[in-house]
Amino acid sequence: MEGHYWPHGASDGAGGGLVRLRKRASEFFESLSVAELAREAHRHLWVSDWLRLAEDYRSSAESARADGAGRIAREAWMCALMAFEVARSLSSPGDLASADFADKVSLSLRSFADDAVHAIERVEIDGFDQGALTGYFLPALRHGPSAPAVICVADEDITLASMVSRLLPAALRRNMSLLLIDPGNSPVRRPLKQEHILQCWLDYLEARPDVDAQRIAIYGEGAGASHASRLVLSDRRIAAAVCDGGLLRLVTQRASVHWMTGVEQVAAGEVPMRPLPSSRRMACPLLMVVGSRSMMREQEALELQAGYRQAGADCSVVVPNRIPYPLGEVENFVTVDDFIFEWLDAKLGAARRLDPVTYL
Repeated sequence: MEGHYWPHGASDGAGGGLVRLRKRASEFFESLSVAELAREAHRHLWVSDWLRLAEDYRSSAESARADGAGRIAREAWMCALMAFEVARSLSSPGDLASADFADKVSLSLRSFADDAVHAIERVEIDGFDQGALTGYFLPALRHGPSAPAVICVADEDITLASMVSRLLPAALRRNMSLLLIDPGNSPVRRPLKQEHILQCWLDYLEARPDVDAQRIAIYGEGAGASHASRLVLSDRRIAAAVCDGGLLRLVTQRASVHWMTGVEQVAAGEVPMRPLPSSRRMACPLLMVVGSRSMMREQEALELQAGYRQAGADCSVVVPNRIPYPLGEVENFVTVDDFIFEWLDAKLGAARRLDPVTYL
Protein backbone atom coordinates (compact mmCIF):
# COMPACT_ATOMS: atom_id res chain seq x y z
CA MET A 1 0.00 0.00 0.00
CA GLU A 2 1.41 3.37 -0.99
CA GLY A 3 -0.24 4.97 2.02
CA HIS A 4 2.17 3.00 4.19
CA TYR A 5 4.94 5.42 3.19
CA TRP A 6 3.09 8.67 3.79
CA PRO A 7 3.18 10.27 7.23
CA HIS A 8 -0.09 12.20 6.93
CA GLY A 9 -2.46 10.41 4.58
CA ALA A 10 -2.04 8.30 1.48
CA SER A 11 -0.51 9.39 -1.82
CA ASP A 12 -2.17 8.58 -5.11
CA GLY A 13 1.27 7.80 -6.51
CA ALA A 14 1.03 10.51 -9.18
CA GLY A 15 2.04 13.58 -7.26
CA GLY A 16 -1.08 13.76 -5.14
CA GLY A 17 0.87 13.88 -1.91
CA LEU A 18 2.91 16.82 -3.13
CA VAL A 19 -0.17 18.61 -4.48
CA ARG A 20 -1.89 18.25 -1.11
CA LEU A 21 1.19 19.44 0.77
CA ARG A 22 1.47 22.55 -1.44
CA LYS A 23 -2.21 23.29 -0.82
CA ARG A 24 -1.70 22.78 2.91
CA ALA A 25 1.33 25.11 2.95
CA SER A 26 -0.51 27.80 0.95
CA GLU A 27 -3.51 27.69 3.28
CA PHE A 28 -1.18 27.85 6.29
CA PHE A 29 0.52 31.01 4.97
CA GLU A 30 -2.84 32.62 4.16
CA SER A 31 -4.02 31.99 7.74
CA LEU A 32 -1.05 33.77 9.37
CA SER A 33 -1.48 37.11 11.08
CA VAL A 34 0.98 39.82 12.12
CA ALA A 35 -0.03 39.36 15.76
CA GLU A 36 0.68 35.62 15.66
CA LEU A 37 4.02 36.04 13.89
CA ALA A 38 5.09 38.59 16.47
CA ARG A 39 4.72 35.97 19.21
CA GLU A 40 8.02 34.14 19.27
CA ALA A 41 6.53 31.06 20.92
CA HIS A 42 3.96 30.71 18.11
CA ARG A 43 6.63 31.02 15.43
CA HIS A 44 8.95 28.52 17.10
CA LEU A 45 6.08 26.04 17.37
CA TRP A 46 5.28 26.39 13.65
CA VAL A 47 8.94 25.97 12.70
CA SER A 48 9.13 22.83 14.86
CA ASP A 49 5.93 21.43 13.32
CA TRP A 50 7.19 21.87 9.74
CA LEU A 51 10.62 20.50 10.60
CA ARG A 52 8.97 17.44 12.15
CA LEU A 53 6.86 17.00 9.02
CA ALA A 54 9.98 17.27 6.85
CA GLU A 55 11.68 14.56 8.92
CA ASP A 56 8.58 12.36 8.58
CA TYR A 57 8.75 12.66 4.81
CA ARG A 58 12.50 11.96 4.84
CA SER A 59 11.83 8.74 6.75
CA SER A 60 9.04 7.85 4.32
CA ALA A 61 11.36 8.41 1.36
CA GLU A 62 14.06 6.21 2.86
CA SER A 63 11.54 3.42 3.54
CA ALA A 64 10.18 3.62 0.00
CA ARG A 65 13.71 3.58 -1.42
CA ALA A 66 14.60 0.49 0.64
CA ASP A 67 11.51 -1.30 -0.72
CA GLY A 68 12.36 -0.35 -4.31
CA ALA A 69 9.43 2.08 -4.63
CA GLY A 70 11.45 4.74 -6.43
CA ARG A 71 8.53 6.81 -7.71
CA ILE A 72 7.09 7.13 -4.21
CA ALA A 73 10.52 7.92 -2.77
CA ARG A 74 11.00 10.79 -5.24
CA GLU A 75 7.71 12.37 -4.30
CA ALA A 76 8.45 11.99 -0.58
CA TRP A 77 11.86 13.66 -1.01
CA MET A 78 10.14 16.59 -2.74
CA CYS A 79 7.64 16.84 0.11
CA ALA A 80 10.50 16.83 2.63
CA LEU A 81 12.31 19.60 0.74
CA MET A 82 9.17 21.70 0.59
CA ALA A 83 8.44 21.27 4.31
CA PHE A 84 12.02 22.29 5.08
CA GLU A 85 11.52 25.42 2.95
CA VAL A 86 8.34 26.38 4.83
CA ALA A 87 10.28 26.06 8.10
CA ARG A 88 13.13 28.18 6.72
CA SER A 89 10.77 30.89 5.52
CA LEU A 90 9.20 31.14 8.99
CA SER A 91 12.51 31.25 10.84
CA SER A 92 14.68 34.19 11.80
CA PRO A 93 18.43 34.20 12.58
CA GLY A 94 19.02 31.89 15.52
CA ASP A 95 15.80 29.87 15.09
CA LEU A 96 17.54 27.05 13.23
CA ALA A 97 20.82 25.28 13.87
CA SER A 98 22.24 26.51 10.56
CA ALA A 99 24.80 23.81 9.85
CA ASP A 100 22.51 20.94 10.81
CA PHE A 101 19.56 22.37 8.86
CA ALA A 102 21.68 23.01 5.75
CA ASP A 103 23.09 19.47 5.93
CA LYS A 104 19.60 17.92 6.10
CA VAL A 105 18.36 19.97 3.15
CA SER A 106 21.46 19.18 1.07
CA LEU A 107 21.19 15.48 1.90
CA SER A 108 17.51 15.45 0.92
CA LEU A 109 18.30 17.19 -2.37
CA ARG A 110 21.11 14.75 -3.17
CA SER A 111 18.87 11.80 -2.31
CA PHE A 112 16.11 13.16 -4.52
CA ALA A 113 18.57 13.61 -7.38
CA ASP A 114 19.85 10.04 -6.88
CA ASP A 115 16.33 8.58 -6.94
CA ALA A 116 15.21 10.84 -9.81
CA VAL A 117 18.07 10.06 -12.13
CA HIS A 118 15.75 10.39 -15.15
CA ALA A 119 13.79 13.30 -13.69
CA ILE A 120 16.65 15.62 -12.74
CA GLU A 121 20.22 15.79 -14.00
CA ARG A 122 23.24 17.24 -12.24
CA VAL A 123 25.06 18.95 -15.11
CA GLU A 124 28.59 20.29 -15.39
CA ILE A 125 30.00 22.55 -18.10
CA ASP A 126 33.32 24.27 -18.73
CA GLY A 127 33.52 27.89 -17.64
CA PHE A 128 36.17 29.93 -19.47
CA ASP A 129 38.86 27.25 -18.91
CA GLN A 130 38.96 28.20 -15.24
CA GLY A 131 36.86 25.44 -13.72
CA ALA A 132 33.57 23.63 -14.00
CA LEU A 133 30.15 25.24 -13.59
CA THR A 134 27.48 23.00 -12.04
CA GLY A 135 23.69 23.10 -11.96
CA TYR A 136 20.54 20.98 -11.96
CA PHE A 137 18.51 20.33 -15.12
CA LEU A 138 14.88 19.21 -14.85
CA PRO A 139 13.64 17.99 -18.26
CA ALA A 140 10.11 18.92 -19.31
CA LEU A 141 7.30 16.39 -19.49
CA ARG A 142 7.11 17.35 -23.14
CA HIS A 143 4.75 16.20 -25.85
CA GLY A 144 7.12 16.96 -28.72
CA PRO A 145 10.80 16.75 -29.70
CA SER A 146 11.75 19.88 -27.73
CA ALA A 147 10.31 22.16 -25.04
CA PRO A 148 10.85 25.65 -23.60
CA ALA A 149 13.45 26.05 -20.87
CA VAL A 150 13.97 28.50 -17.98
CA ILE A 151 17.34 29.41 -16.47
CA CYS A 152 16.71 29.91 -12.73
CA VAL A 153 19.38 32.03 -11.03
CA ALA A 154 19.69 31.74 -7.25
CA ASP A 155 20.17 34.69 -4.90
CA GLU A 156 23.56 35.10 -3.26
CA ASP A 157 21.97 34.91 0.21
CA ILE A 158 19.69 31.93 -0.47
CA THR A 159 21.06 28.46 -1.16
CA LEU A 160 20.47 26.70 -4.45
CA ALA A 161 18.81 23.89 -2.46
CA SER A 162 16.25 26.38 -1.16
CA MET A 163 15.35 27.52 -4.67
CA VAL A 164 15.13 23.91 -5.87
CA SER A 165 12.81 23.10 -2.94
CA ARG A 166 10.38 25.82 -4.04
CA LEU A 167 10.56 25.81 -7.81
CA LEU A 168 10.66 22.11 -8.67
CA PRO A 169 7.22 21.35 -7.16
CA ALA A 170 5.74 24.36 -8.97
CA ALA A 171 7.19 23.31 -12.33
CA LEU A 172 6.80 19.52 -12.27
CA ARG A 173 3.49 19.42 -14.17
CA ARG A 174 4.34 22.12 -16.72
CA ASN A 175 5.72 21.62 -20.20
CA MET A 176 9.02 23.42 -19.66
CA SER A 177 12.51 22.42 -18.56
CA LEU A 178 14.33 24.12 -15.69
CA LEU A 179 18.04 24.77 -15.33
CA LEU A 180 18.78 25.79 -11.72
CA ILE A 181 22.13 27.45 -11.10
CA ASP A 182 24.01 29.44 -8.47
CA PRO A 183 26.48 31.78 -10.23
CA GLY A 184 27.79 32.96 -6.86
CA ASN A 185 29.37 29.55 -6.27
CA SER A 186 31.27 29.57 -9.55
CA PRO A 187 34.86 28.27 -9.16
CA VAL A 188 36.08 30.77 -11.78
CA ARG A 189 39.05 32.53 -10.17
CA ARG A 190 39.49 35.56 -12.40
CA PRO A 191 36.86 38.31 -12.20
CA LEU A 192 34.07 37.79 -14.71
CA LYS A 193 30.76 39.50 -15.17
CA GLN A 194 27.89 37.28 -14.09
CA GLU A 195 26.17 37.71 -17.44
CA HIS A 196 29.17 36.03 -19.10
CA ILE A 197 28.74 33.00 -16.86
CA LEU A 198 25.01 32.98 -17.66
CA GLN A 199 25.83 33.10 -21.37
CA CYS A 200 27.76 29.84 -20.92
CA TRP A 201 24.59 28.26 -19.57
CA LEU A 202 22.54 29.77 -22.40
CA ASP A 203 24.95 28.21 -24.91
CA TYR A 204 24.58 24.87 -23.11
CA LEU A 205 20.77 24.96 -23.36
CA GLU A 206 20.86 25.95 -27.03
CA ALA A 207 22.97 22.87 -27.76
CA ARG A 208 20.53 20.45 -26.08
CA PRO A 209 18.24 18.71 -28.60
CA ASP A 210 15.40 18.57 -26.04
CA VAL A 211 15.36 22.37 -25.61
CA ASP A 212 13.59 24.76 -27.99
CA ALA A 213 16.33 27.37 -28.52
CA GLN A 214 13.73 29.99 -29.55
CA ARG A 215 11.93 29.71 -26.18
CA ILE A 216 14.53 30.08 -23.44
CA ALA A 217 13.60 32.33 -20.51
CA ILE A 218 15.45 33.48 -17.41
CA TYR A 219 14.24 33.87 -13.82
CA GLY A 220 16.35 35.52 -11.11
CA GLU A 221 15.90 35.90 -7.36
CA GLY A 222 17.43 38.66 -5.21
CA ALA A 223 20.82 39.54 -6.67
CA GLY A 224 20.07 36.93 -9.32
CA ALA A 225 17.27 39.20 -10.59
CA SER A 226 19.87 41.84 -11.36
CA HIS A 227 22.18 39.28 -13.03
CA ALA A 228 19.22 38.14 -15.14
CA SER A 229 18.53 41.73 -16.24
CA ARG A 230 22.12 42.20 -17.38
CA LEU A 231 21.99 39.00 -19.43
CA VAL A 232 18.78 40.14 -21.16
CA LEU A 233 20.34 43.51 -21.95
CA SER A 234 23.46 41.91 -23.43
CA ASP A 235 21.95 38.86 -25.18
CA ARG A 236 18.85 38.97 -27.41
CA ARG A 237 18.37 35.19 -27.32
CA ILE A 238 16.24 35.37 -24.15
CA ALA A 239 12.51 35.03 -24.93
CA ALA A 240 11.10 36.15 -21.54
CA ALA A 241 12.55 37.36 -18.24
CA VAL A 242 11.55 37.49 -14.59
CA CYS A 243 14.06 40.02 -13.25
CA ASP A 244 14.48 43.55 -11.84
CA GLY A 245 14.05 45.30 -15.20
CA GLY A 246 17.47 46.94 -14.90
CA LEU A 247 16.38 48.75 -11.73
CA LEU A 248 19.70 48.25 -9.94
CA ARG A 249 21.51 49.65 -12.96
CA LEU A 250 19.24 52.69 -13.05
CA VAL A 251 19.61 53.33 -9.31
CA THR A 252 23.39 53.01 -9.59
CA GLN A 253 23.50 55.44 -12.51
CA ARG A 254 21.37 57.96 -10.65
CA ALA A 255 23.51 57.63 -7.51
CA SER A 256 26.68 58.16 -9.58
CA VAL A 257 25.29 61.35 -11.14
CA HIS A 258 24.26 62.62 -7.71
CA TRP A 259 27.71 61.84 -6.25
CA MET A 260 29.58 63.54 -9.11
CA THR A 261 27.36 66.63 -9.45
CA GLY A 262 25.68 66.94 -6.07
CA VAL A 263 22.38 67.38 -7.96
CA GLU A 264 19.46 65.00 -7.57
CA GLN A 265 18.58 63.56 -10.99
CA VAL A 266 14.81 63.54 -10.40
CA ALA A 267 12.86 66.77 -10.62
CA ALA A 268 9.84 67.43 -8.44
CA GLY A 269 6.73 65.73 -9.84
CA GLU A 270 8.68 63.76 -12.46
CA VAL A 271 8.46 59.98 -12.70
CA PRO A 272 11.77 58.95 -11.08
CA MET A 273 12.26 55.59 -12.77
CA ARG A 274 12.52 55.53 -16.54
CA PRO A 275 13.53 52.56 -18.70
CA LEU A 276 17.00 52.38 -20.16
CA PRO A 277 17.66 54.06 -23.54
CA SER A 278 16.22 52.16 -26.50
CA SER A 279 19.64 50.79 -27.46
CA ARG A 280 19.86 49.17 -23.98
CA ARG A 281 16.22 48.27 -23.46
CA MET A 282 14.96 44.74 -22.86
CA ALA A 283 13.45 43.34 -26.04
CA CYS A 284 11.60 40.41 -24.46
CA PRO A 285 8.49 40.29 -22.21
CA LEU A 286 9.40 41.22 -18.64
CA LEU A 287 7.91 40.37 -15.23
CA MET A 288 9.05 42.22 -12.10
CA VAL A 289 8.36 40.59 -8.72
CA VAL A 290 8.10 43.02 -5.82
CA GLY A 291 9.86 42.20 -2.57
CA SER A 292 12.81 40.07 -1.49
CA ARG A 293 12.94 38.11 -4.75
CA SER A 294 14.10 41.21 -6.61
CA MET A 295 14.89 43.68 -3.79
CA MET A 296 12.33 45.94 -5.52
CA ARG A 297 9.66 48.04 -3.83
CA GLU A 298 6.14 48.33 -5.24
CA GLN A 299 6.37 52.04 -6.11
CA GLU A 300 9.69 51.54 -7.93
CA ALA A 301 8.26 48.63 -9.92
CA LEU A 302 5.12 50.52 -10.94
CA GLU A 303 7.09 53.62 -11.97
CA LEU A 304 9.53 51.56 -14.00
CA GLN A 305 6.67 49.62 -15.57
CA ALA A 306 4.97 52.87 -16.61
CA GLY A 307 8.12 53.90 -18.46
CA TYR A 308 8.49 50.53 -20.18
CA ARG A 309 4.84 50.41 -21.24
CA GLN A 310 5.00 53.98 -22.54
CA ALA A 311 7.85 52.81 -24.76
CA GLY A 312 5.69 49.92 -26.02
CA ALA A 313 7.35 47.17 -24.00
CA ASP A 314 5.58 44.08 -22.60
CA CYS A 315 6.08 44.60 -18.86
CA SER A 316 4.09 43.15 -15.93
CA VAL A 317 4.36 43.46 -12.16
CA VAL A 318 3.32 41.02 -9.43
CA VAL A 319 2.99 42.16 -5.81
CA PRO A 320 2.99 39.24 -3.34
CA ASN A 321 1.01 39.40 -0.12
CA ARG A 322 3.78 39.77 2.47
CA ILE A 323 3.10 39.61 6.21
CA PRO A 324 5.55 41.81 8.15
CA TYR A 325 6.53 41.12 11.75
CA PRO A 326 9.25 42.57 14.03
CA LEU A 327 12.01 40.23 12.77
CA GLY A 328 11.16 40.22 9.08
CA GLU A 329 8.31 39.22 6.78
CA VAL A 330 6.69 36.06 5.43
CA GLU A 331 5.15 35.52 2.01
CA ASN A 332 3.14 32.68 0.55
CA PHE A 333 5.85 31.41 -1.76
CA VAL A 334 3.54 28.68 -3.13
CA THR A 335 1.16 31.25 -4.63
CA VAL A 336 4.02 33.41 -5.93
CA ASP A 337 5.78 30.47 -7.62
CA ASP A 338 2.52 29.32 -9.22
CA PHE A 339 1.89 32.80 -10.64
CA ILE A 340 5.45 33.14 -11.98
CA PHE A 341 5.20 29.83 -13.84
CA GLU A 342 1.74 30.73 -15.14
CA TRP A 343 3.26 33.93 -16.56
CA LEU A 344 6.17 32.00 -18.08
CA ASP A 345 3.69 29.51 -19.56
CA ALA A 346 1.82 32.41 -21.15
CA LYS A 347 4.98 33.83 -22.72
CA LEU A 348 6.63 30.55 -23.76
CA GLY A 349 3.60 28.40 -24.51
CA ALA A 350 -0.09 28.92 -25.12
CA ALA A 351 -0.89 32.64 -25.13
CA ARG A 352 -3.11 33.77 -22.25
CA ARG A 353 -4.00 37.28 -21.23
CA LEU A 354 -2.72 38.28 -17.78
CA ASP A 355 -3.28 41.51 -15.92
CA PRO A 356 -0.34 43.98 -16.18
CA VAL A 357 -0.32 44.38 -12.38
CA THR A 358 -1.30 41.48 -10.11
CA TYR A 359 -1.73 41.55 -6.34
CA LEU A 360 -1.58 38.12 -4.72
